[in-house]
Amino acid sequence: MKLIKTTEAVGHVLCHDLTQILPGEFKGARFRKGHIVTEEDIPVLLSMGKENLYIFELDAGKVHENDAAEVLCEICKGDNIDRSEVKEGKIELSAACDGCFTLDTDRLYRINSIDEIMIATRKANTAVCAGDKLAGTRVIPLVIDKDKLTEATAIMGGDPLMNVIPYKLKTAAVITTGSEVYHGRIEDKFTPVLIDKLSAYGIQVSVHITVDDGIEKITAAIEQVRDKADLILCTGGMSVDPDDNTPGAIKESGAKIITYGAPVLPGAMILLGYFEDGTPILGLPGCVMYAKATVFDLVMPRIAAGIRLNKADFVAYGEGGLCLSCPDCTYPHCPFGK
Repeated sequence: MKLIKTTEAVGHVLCHDLTQILPGEFKGARFRKGHIVTEEDIPVLLSMGKENLYIFELDAGKVHENDAAEVLCEICKGDNIDRSEVKEGKIELSAACDGCFTLDTDRLYRINSIDEIMIATRKANTAVCAGDKLAGTRVIPLVIDKDKLTEATAIMGGDPLMNVIPYKLKTAAVITTGSEVYHGRIEDKFTPVLIDKLSAYGIQVSVHITVDDGIEKITAAIEQVRDKADLILCTGGMSVDPDDNTPGAIKESGAKIITYGAPVLPGAMILLGYFEDGTPILGLPGCVMYAKATVFDLVMPRIAAGIRLNKADFVAYGEGGLCLSCPDCTYPHCPFGK
């Protein structure tokens, strides 16, 4: 800290807040700690009676919080992300479009392990709308060692930590299985739920087929819709009962099965597969019909964005994969799926 004449303070960093009092108009901090003095500030400071100022002495190895925030912003900001102006050493990032928010959590952990650096984000792999807040970046002190930012940039490795992937899938085919629905003994209440959930991702149900039980019949229905939609959803018949044929039919259809089962409740009996052309096919357990938030809601943001999932992606849902069945569901703003 150093005391200098106000008229010589341009470009220097203030050490503390400076209060301005305008009787009947304003009383408060006119200049905040960390503010970099400009030429335009000098007359105002002098009018406040500040002939001298205490400033930080920045050497070549130190970086001001505003400049540090810019470095962290560059580390974080990938595709389809907007940024705020830097304010008091902080920059906020927000979604520029609807889509799936992706984040490299491993690199985020490593960067946040560097002392005096902070990047706070929302949950990875979640659905976001244009304008939604994604992250905030800043350093803890007013000035930080340049070497720490260099280390963070090295961890980044030229590839930003986060992106928003726009939704790509536009249409879905729904295959309703089960003799009880096929023969009209009960009403199909599953499809209306899917129509509503898919609309949040801009996906329309373009084909709907109801089939009787039997692997051959379900397989034939899958083949019938293969070239008619970007996504295929099979509802019902996903448990381990001997007469539940949906998993077997999906396998017989030629899809490569990624997983049958996930460490998530509700929704443990989900199935995901892909055809050779990349079209995803899902076998959905009955809970998707009646529970507000299930495994289906956890995986759909990435599927809708055209991101191919693997077994490890499902294994990772185990931590946070237990829905707490809160009386007032606040999904996705809850720990479920964290």
